[in-house]
This record gives sequence, C-alpha cells and structure tokens, in this order.
Amino acid sequence: MSAISSTTRVIIKAYLEVFIENLVNEYRGRLIPKLDIPAAYLSCKSSKGQLKPFQAAIMPSELLRINEFERGFSSSLGTTYEECAKLIALEHHQEASRSYEISGEVSIEAVNEIERQIALFEQSADKNATKPGFEGMIEAVLEAQQTNHLVRRSVKADLYVLSHDGRKFFFEIKGSKPNKGQCLEVIQRLLRYHLLCGLSRPDAQSYYAMAYNPYGPNRSDYKWSVARKYTPFEQAVIMGHEFWNIIGGETAYEELLDIYQEVGREKGKHMLDALAFGF
Repeated sequence: MSAISSTTRVIIKAYLEVFIENLVNEYRGRLIPKLDIPAAYLSCKSSKGQLKPFQAAIMPSELLRINEFERGFSSSLGTTYEECAKLIALEHHQEASRSYEISGEVSIEAVNEIERQIALFEQSADKNATKPGFEGMIEAVLEAQQTNHLVRRSVKADLYVLSHDGRKFFFEIKGSKPNKGQCLEVIQRLLRYHLLCGLSRPDAQSYYAMAYNPYGPNRSDYKWSVARKYTPFEQAVIMGHEFWNIIGGETAYEELLDIYQEVGREKGKHMLDALAFGF
C-alpha cells in the first residue's frame, strides 16, 4: 500500500509546480550587471553587496542568474518539506498543522529550569563531558512547574502531528548542518513544547527533524560534529527515513522523492529557458 495516495500526490505535485513557477518568475526578471567595459562595471554600486567583478568578467550573465537562482532555490526549498510533510501526515494521523502555536501559563520556576538545563547541556558539551539525557531534561522542567508565579508563554512548531492513539508530535524542521547557537535554540524550543503541553515522552514527542541526511542512507553516516555535540543527538534528532517514517510510513520518503523528480523532469526545461534565455 502506498504511503501517499493518488489524491495527495496530485496536491503535492501542484504545490511544487507553483513553488517553482513563483521562484522562476522572481529570478527571471532580475537584472544581472554585465561587464562589457571593466571601468563601467567597477563604478557600479549594489546596496545588497551583489557585485562580482571577476565572475561577471568571465561568465555570461545568464549563468550568473542561474547560479543566483540555485542558491535561492536551495534556501527556499526547506519550506516545501514542511508542507509536504503536513499533507502526507493528514493521511495517516488525526491532525497535522504547520506553524502550530501552543501557549499557556507556566511558572517562572519552570521557565528558568529550561534555561538551567540548556546551560548545563552546553557546559557539558564544551567540556566534552557526559551530557544530560533529553528525557531527564524534560522531567526536570516538568517537575519545576508550580501553581503560582505564573507567566504566559507561547511557541510555534514547524509541524505538529496528533496521532490516532493520542500522541503529540512537535517537529522543528531545520537544516542538516546547524551551528552551535541553532542547536541550543532548538533544544530550548523542544523543552518549551513539553512544558506548555505538560507532557513527557511518549505522550508528547518533540524532535529536531532533518528532511534528509546529506552524508548517506544511515544514521551512522551523519558526520556534522556540531549537531552531534550540541544536541541530544540520539534522543532528539531524527533525519531522512526516520522522520518520513513517522509522518507517513516506511515508503513515504521514497515516494515523495519520486514526486519531486517528476516535477523536476516536467519543469526542468522551462526553468532553463526562462532563466537563461528569458522565454
């Protein structure tokens, strides 16, 4: 049985086609300064710091536009993972929402405990010492919750999924090569989810989710040392098949890539024509 129904496949495909078309239109009309006369080019100004005299001298402006498109495309593509994950999850779970906000009143003691746990984790990581386990961090935060000294807090999850058996999943869907600050910020957000819903695992499960593993098919292939060091990697980070399996089952990842590939085949010539030749 397919993880993605024919109806959802059509919806995902249409969404990706619109995503590509909008991005192509954004870059198609973008002016790329040409270096016809070096002196003239060197007198140009760019408020966004986009002048590249050596590239402009040796490369056709059409290729420079395609290069800019590729960089913009790569940074924007992450939003499509969230939407596709939501659409697939809606087939397999009770609920699925993007930018899901959870809010409520929590004690200042519990809020401070999150910061304390993050500080302890960072200190241990910096010293290459044994780091606190993620489930222990969750329990410490929940135990710090009081009935007085209340403050209102809210946080948004990139993706929220409510399973048919009542489990709540909160996903921060981020890049596969984060820096230290990004790692610690995600841990903070994951702990806030548990505090605000008042649940620990397995009733609520929060994850730093990477849509793919850039190093290979297996978890053991992942080599980005910063993420391994500054996240509870084994307990709170999932990637590739691990993420998509929760969302839609064992074949969801491969089936989704097949849709991306189909859209790429159908839109590839259009992208090249529009960006390189202005058609």
